[in-house]
Formats: sequence, structure tokens, C-alpha cells
Amino acid sequence: MSRHVQAGDAEAREPLLSLRYEDLKEDSDEGVIIFERSTSSFKSDSVGGSQKRLKYEEAVDAAGFGVFHYALLVVCGWANASDAVEILCVSFLLPTARCDLHLDSSDMGLLTSSIFLGMMFGGYMWGYLADQRGRRKVLVLSLTVNGIFGGLSSMAPWFSVFLVLRFISGIGVGGSIPVIFSYFSEFMPRLKRGTMISALATFWMAGNILAAGLAWAVIPTNWTDFLGFMDFQGWRLFVMLCSVPSLTSALFFLLLLPESPKFLMEAGREKEALRVFKQMFKLNMRGKEKDFTVLGLCINPRRDPDETRTLGKGRLTWAIKKALLPIKQMFQGSLKVRSFVLLIVFFCISFGYYGLWMWFPELFARLESGGSPCRNMSLPRPMQNQSCYPVKTAVYMEGFIIAASNLPGNLFTILMMESTGGKVLLSCSLLVSSLSVFLIYVVQTKYQSLILSCVFSGVSVVAWNALDVVGTELYPTHLRSSALGFFTGVGRVAAIMGNIVFGKLVDTNCSVPILLVSAMLLTGGLVALLLPKTKQMDLT
Repeated sequence: MSRHVQAGDAEAREPLLSLRYEDLKEDSDEGVIIFERSTSSFKSDSVGGSQKRLKYEEAVDAAGFGVFHYALLVVCGWANASDAVEILCVSFLLPTARCDLHLDSSDMGLLTSSIFLGMMFGGYMWGYLADQRGRRKVLVLSLTVNGIFGGLSSMAPWFSVFLVLRFISGIGVGGSIPVIFSYFSEFMPRLKRGTMISALATFWMAGNILAAGLAWAVIPTNWTDFLGFMDFQGWRLFVMLCSVPSLTSALFFLLLLPESPKFLMEAGREKEALRVFKQMFKLNMRGKEKDFTVLGLCINPRRDPDETRTLGKGRLTWAIKKALLPIKQMFQGSLKVRSFVLLIVFFCISFGYYGLWMWFPELFARLESGGSPCRNMSLPRPMQNQSCYPVKTAVYMEGFIIAASNLPGNLFTILMMESTGGKVLLSCSLLVSSLSVFLIYVVQTKYQSLILSCVFSGVSVVAWNALDVVGTELYPTHLRSSALGFFTGVGRVAAIMGNIVFGKLVDTNCSVPILLVSAMLLTGGLVALLLPKTKQMDLT
């Protein structure tokens, strides 16, 4: 993408969203001007000798809203979709990979838990680095780790190797999910923030549909006939293709996007923040022939001036204390109650959603003969008596339908977020999700189970979207990514527990995990009522 300007203009050769920070070295004293000079705006301030220095929210509003933000939505949304693809691809390969890798139900539970274990380790680590070193760098690194090791897992010859590679891929996913929302929110004006974060969250649905569609198209096909020289099962090609979105996302962030202006202001890097706002203004006001002059930013650096001196002695001890400091700050003062509430909500929704969602394809594979889920789960299937081939395409068709049922919930969230607020949507959607899961246990036919699974999918996505908005707005900039990374890690512990519980009990007494999921979602919905309201609040 390039700008349409006159030949000879050096800026025309820059990518649409990229910034060349090395140009800052050539800045004169006039480099602190955000936008091009005009003969009208803030003229009185200049003549009077005073400078107009804007706070963060004022600068974001001054930069306008338009092309830049929609392009940012697409790039960040694709990254969010890539995380969904990488997480959910494991659930779609279970019905066939269990035979090739010789897996029983406990092994499958361990496999679905492996990526969440990696996310648990990666979530806080990447979040902390994003708060200290910058959002953009962390996104590039975490997405690259995710894509490379996810792709390598497609060639793993044994289950143990596959498990380790999925774990490392999960470390990358654990970094990108919380940081994407921190990064994206810090470009958004206050009145648009809730709607735009909700729109970003809908890309999870796009990733879900993409994973289900790929599974439907790729896994049932015998690729040995196409390749000719090796026995390359369809699920392996599916896993390889699922790594492509993460790698392309990393490339987009590296080549197209700037660092968060809010992070730059907190780091005391005023000139770089000014250049970001200038770029935003130019793209948003493109073709409108508007000039707007703003002088300077009000910055409040939070970096420790003694940091470099401390590194000399006791480096490891200092580093550990510094890394754990954000967690201590999250559970102090005015942040204490909201942090405990969010901890419970993240645990409940992650246990419930991932505990059930990751097993949907396997559950529907076992429901081919009809009947209710738990009625058919009561008799375990010995590995020697089951065959994964030919692959039953109905399983992937049902997975695609459930994934597509996210759409109404996403549209509802976008339309209602600003007027209703994240807190109300979060609580109500969790309560309705709890009821839908309970009814899945009660129903008697496969088609009734499919309908209720779609209801669960459409309603639970409202809860996730609302949680993304609420979690982003409840913490200040220097804690935002660390907080989201920490709660993401807590959620991954819950997801691991949910998958292990399903793996252990799905063959013997599946009513226990299903009713436990319903209870967890009910608890999360009630506890969410204790959160403060965040509707259209300023980022701190």
C-alpha cells in the first residue's frame, strides 16, 4: 500500500501504516509539531508564546478517526483470528489424529491442554515484556514463535514430539492474545473504543470459521494421492496450513504498523509518539484537505531512572522482583477488588468454554448413531475396535455450523456495547451460556444437541467480547498488558483443568464435566456483577 501523492515526495514510498523512527535523528526543534502547520489552528497559542500540549486522550481525538483505524482493525483482527486458528485446530484433528498417533481419551485431554499450558507460561511473560519494551516488538516475536512451532508440529512423528511442539506454539499464542487488545485499544478514541474492541474480538469468530472450514476441506481428503511420495495425512496438512495466519500477521506488524503512542508517551519518547499521531492524522484526513497544528504532548514517564544502575548487582533478584511487581500492584488499593473479581471470571469462563468447546468435534463424532451426548458417552470405545478412516465429513460440517453461529453474538456485541456496557453484557451472557450447557445435558437427540451447541457458541462469544473490553479499560497503561497476560494465564490453568476433566470422565460419566461447566459459567456470571462500570471511560 502506498500513498497517492505527487512524484518526488519521499513519503509516498512509505508503507501505509509504517513509520521510520530513524528519521527522528534529523528532527529539528520543529520536530515536536504533531501535524503540518496551518494558518488557523492554535494560532493564538503560537502568537502568545504559549504551547498547546495535549494529553493522550486529546491527542487521539485530534488525530481523527478513519482509514488508519480501520486498517489497524484488519491487521490486528487477522492476528486475533490466527490465534483462534492455532488454538482450535487441535480440536478438529482429534477425530482422525487419535488413530495415527494412537491416542486414548486421556491422551486427547493432555493434547488439548498442551497449548493452554504454553499460553499459561507465555501470557504473563509476554505481557510484562510488552509493558516494558513495547507492544509491537512482542507481537512480532510471539506470533513468529506461534507460527513456526505450530507448523513444525505437523511433521512430528510421535505423540510426545507433537505434544512438546504444540506446547511451545502455545507460549507464542499466550503473548499475542492479551497484547493485541492492549495495543489496539491505545490507538482508539474514547467514544469509539468499546465498539472497535468488540469489532476486533469478532475476528476470533473469523478464525474459528476459518479453522472449521479448513478442517472440512482438508482433513477428509487423502493427500497421498496428490503428493505421491509420502503418507501425509490430511490432518497434518491442516495443522501446517493453520500456522500460516500467525506468520503473515507477524510480517504485517513488522512492516506496516507503528508502536503504540500511549506506550511511547509513558516511556518518555515524545517525538516518536508525535510522529505516530501525525501519521494517524494524515491517513484519517486523507483527501479532506485539512490542516491541523498541535504543539507537544503532556508526557509522564514511568521508567525507573535507576534501572541501569541496578542491573549491575543482584541482577537476577532485581529482575524477578521487577517482573512480579505488576502482579503486586494489581492486587493493591483501588485495583484490588476488580482484580479478584476478574480472576474468578477468567477462571470460570475459561474452564467452561474451552473445557466444552475443544471437545465438540469429538463429542459429535461419538453422536453419529444419535441420542444424547451423555447417553452415548457411557460406553468407552476400545482403540483396537475403532477406525478413523474414511473420515466422516459430518463432524466437520457440524463444527463449521457451530463456528458460524458466533456471528449473531458478535453483531449483537458491536451494536450494544456502547449503550449497554461491558459489565452487563458479560454477566448476562454468562448466565445464558450456563443455561444452554445445562440443556445440552438434558436433551435427547443429536440435532437438539447441535442447536443448543450453536446457542452456547453465539451467547458465549458475547461474554468473551465483553471481557476483552472490560479487561482493557480497567487497568492503567503500565499494567494493562501485564494484567491481561496474568489473567490469560489464569484462564489457561482453568482451560487445562477443564480439558483434563473431560478427558478423564468423557468415557465414564460425562454428566459430571458438563454440569460442572454449567455451574462454572453461572458462578462467573454472578461474580461479574461486582465489576465497576467502564462504559466510555478514559484510558489511564
